[in-house]
Amino acid sequence: MTDELKNAYDVVVIGGGAAGLSGALMLARARRSVVVIDAGSPRNAPASGVHGLLARDGIPPAELVERGRTEVRGYGGQVVSGEVGAVAREESGFRVTLTDGRSVRALRLLLATGLVDELPDVPGLRSRWGREVVHCPYCHGWEVRDQAIGVLGSGPLSVHQAMLFRQWSEDVTFFAHTLPMPTGEEAEQLAARGVRVVNGEVASVEIVEDRLVGVRLRDGDVVEREALVVAPRMVAHTGFLAALGLRPVEHPSGAGEHIPSDATGRTDVPGVWVAGNVTDLSAQVGAAAAAGATAAAHINADLIAEETRQAVAAARVHGEVAFSAEVESRVCEAVLGDRRHGL
Repeated sequence: MTDELKNAYDVVVIGGGAAGLSGALMLARARRSVVVIDAGSPRNAPASGVHGLLARDGIPPAELVERGRTEVRGYGGQVVSGEVGAVAREESGFRVTLTDGRSVRALRLLLATGLVDELPDVPGLRSRWGREVVHCPYCHGWEVRDQAIGVLGSGPLSVHQAMLFRQWSEDVTFFAHTLPMPTGEEAEQLAARGVRVVNGEVASVEIVEDRLVGVRLRDGDVVEREALVVAPRMVAHTGFLAALGLRPVEHPSGAGEHIPSDATGRTDVPGVWVAGNVTDLSAQVGAAAAAGATAAAHINADLIAEETRQAVAAARVHGEVAFSAEVESRVCEAVLGDRRHGL
């Protein structure tokens, strides 16, 4: 189902995942006109289920999105399929233009476009992403518990990942890959926790009967593994925002790029809020949904403040006009009274 796009809304939400739909739900319940523009490419699409989400643990990502869309529409909000190509500021807000040529005006924007996972260039890795190749222990740790787990050294958080996944399995191997071999405190910690360290670049992952069975090194050796952990570079999906001066910056963790915001999701660009992975790289579905709801509440409060200022200004103008009319009436009465008395 695709709703027909109208000309203007109080709020346009860009991105239809947990953050965007949660924000749209809050805004629709606040009786705001709101539309979600969704490109239909969720980050968690490869996963079989969403985990750690209270009362919905294990729900397929597509089912969660469809439930969210139904709830938004139930309060009068809209969900439109499309990809945003550009956003420009106008006198009364913003103009959002889709890649198919459609456009819509908005008083406020909520960006929930998520991020792109840039995986290491290792043959076979992408095809197993979200299955045996994972990155988050809280999303996938239970599913790979007690298995032979490998951790690919691919970023500044890789050793940290190895330490985390040791909680779910006693058989964890850290592959240094393109990183220097761990030294000092990191090496001591890995050794103390029984994490084996393998030097040498990883050439590929081994797949047998549609299942990951090992990691092949450049020298030809194969280390048997049942799951492989990677640390992708996470980059916020925001290329269309450059015209507003809103560009992603390096995240303090070194794990990728994000759009900075305050605790409410407000950005440095007036009228623009962000929620979910576009600003919080590590947010799971529950946290992203909560952030969307928080941002939406503050967007509504911001609109109320503006509407109140406009109402006060109009009331003052109306009061001045009424006062002027009353004075004019009294002057006329006085003049007529003088004439009646021959003055």
